[in-house]
Amino acid sequence: MAVLGVDGWRGRWVGALLSGRRVRLLVLDDMAAVLAVPDVDLIAIDIPIGLSDDGARVCDGMARRRLGQFGAASSVFPAPVRPVLAAGSYEEARRISVAASGKSLSAQAWQLVASIRQVDDALGDPPSERVVEVHPELAFRGMDDRVRNRKATAAGQAQRLRALSPSMDVLDGLAAAAPGVPLVDALDACAAAWSAQRLREGRGECLGDGAVDDRGRPMRICS
Repeated sequence: MAVLGVDGWRGRWVGALLSGRRVRLLVLDDMAAVLAVPDVDLIAIDIPIGLSDDGARVCDGMARRRLGQFGAASSVFPAPVRPVLAAGSYEEARRISVAASGKSLSAQAWQLVASIRQVDDALGDPPSERVVEVHPELAFRGMDDRVRNRKATAAGQAQRLRALSPSMDVLDGLAAAAPGVPLVDALDACAAAWSAQRLREGRGECLGDGAVDDRGRPMRICS
């Protein structure tokens, strides 16, 4: 059986299907397609799953502090509060966020809302334990503490390739990727797959305080 790492890309998803060392990159149109990939034990996705009703998630703060050691704390966007999922515009989302939590919503977080809503709807009630939230930057630092540069830079991409190579045949997977798939998103999906493999084997780690949201989704970030 394989694991699947998933990263958002232009309203769709890039999936890294990892079996042993072999990794195959997939373009998946929606969460239904993600969940339908056959013979997958665990899916690790770079998107907030458990959402607070009225404030910051403990796991986000823990992830920022850990990544702050590498100068990458800003890569963790505060997850929106759950009421924001009902918003139809950024302006409405900001009003809802302020009313619920006392804080506005960043533009970066708003750009994730449609994807968060899609995942939230797809997981159902009770939520599927087969899907876990991960963060690629935590994964990369867990693989290799020499990952220091931003992922959009040549040095950062080389560092991430070096970090992935001991665990998977990443260059072969990238060489066979569909046209148009950006390297940064493909690498993030591979990092998510690395986390999924660790979690399936019982070697992973989850940041958080054990809290769940009002839909039963754990508020945690795993790697």
